[in-house]
Amino acid sequence: MRRKDFMKVLAAGSVGASVVKPGQAQAKVVPPRKVLMKVGCQSGGTTKENLELKGRCGVYNIDGGSPNIIPGKGWDLEDSLAKRDACEKYGISLDAYHYPLTSAGIDKVVYPNVMLGKSPERDREIEYLQQMIVVAAKTGIKVLNYNTTILPVLRTSKTIDPKRGNALYSTWNYDEAVKRNDPKTVAGDVSVDQIFERISYMLDRILPVAEEYKVKMANHIADPPVPAPVQGVMRWNSPDVFAGMKRFAELSKSPYHGFNFCIGSIAEGLKDPRTEILPIIKYFGDRNQIFNIHLRNIKGGFNNFQEVYPDNGDMNFVQVIRALRDVGFDGMVMPDHVPQHADHEAHAQSFAFTYGYIKGLLQMVAEDVV
Repeated sequence: MRRKDFMKVLAAGSVGASVVKPGQAQAKVVPPRKVLMKVGCQSGGTTKENLELKGRCGVYNIDGGSPNIIPGKGWDLEDSLAKRDACEKYGISLDAYHYPLTSAGIDKVVYPNVMLGKSPERDREIEYLQQMIVVAAKTGIKVLNYNTTILPVLRTSKTIDPKRGNALYSTWNYDEAVKRNDPKTVAGDVSVDQIFERISYMLDRILPVAEEYKVKMANHIADPPVPAPVQGVMRWNSPDVFAGMKRFAELSKSPYHGFNFCIGSIAEGLKDPRTEILPIIKYFGDRNQIFNIHLRNIKGGFNNFQEVYPDNGDMNFVQVIRALRDVGFDGMVMPDHVPQHADHEAHAQSFAFTYGYIKGLLQMVAEDVV
């Protein structure tokens, strides 16, 4: 047999089994762990154009945004059911909604008094939030994504990457933000303990409803974590992002209390995201508190980073997806904060690239032999 033919045979044989010496037992080939997660998305809503785009990209699970709000009541059930029906026409599962507690900042939140801690106004707003859980359940929604922030997402500039077609990366530099010295919000000075009191006040009232209707409440951490108060407000997941998340997780033992787990936002609070993200995934995954994933990569870390494409950041997303697989995560893996560009099609292009990237990752780790 020629050497090159012998090497082909040897390589083919080594894929399926190890070489067994006389007297040794045949090594057992362990089958791949099952991948339960699926590619999803929270962008674009339930319009015909967006649903057809999702179908073309092979995305069949989504967060559909949120139904219309009826003033003085909550979500419109008829509109919610119409959104579900629109998705079903394309074989798409409407898995989640966005609660009207967003990361847009306290001046743009529909129900601001929850995080301002202002009673009795927050009690009325919480009643609306309770009604929304019921509407979600009647629609078949299993997860509600929400934020508990006062400040919006914080960024200081854009960074151009000429190696990726002059894509624009959202950038945060804490020192630059300090120099900017932005004014305080209507909330004034707010400590971590005050924020946790306000979060607890809400959770004590909505989690019993969530448990009754079997709807998971998935909180997104404040983006980014910071070393000290910004505009008078200290983020609840700061300065130690892992410790802050643990404190939030321990507010309730309910199985419906957990995270809209943003890989990028967590990485923003780490010195070495590539290695430090993995034990955080295991910690919360082992406790079944990861309800959704935002798959966003960054270059940099605590106090100084750029949001980049999933394949050119500091984190190894093959390792990340394997870690999620190994804790049995079964929710959506969603693109988030994709790079920008002046091209009017750039937004859809970035999302399409990321969908394909996530689908490739899921297929690859499904074939692992571990």
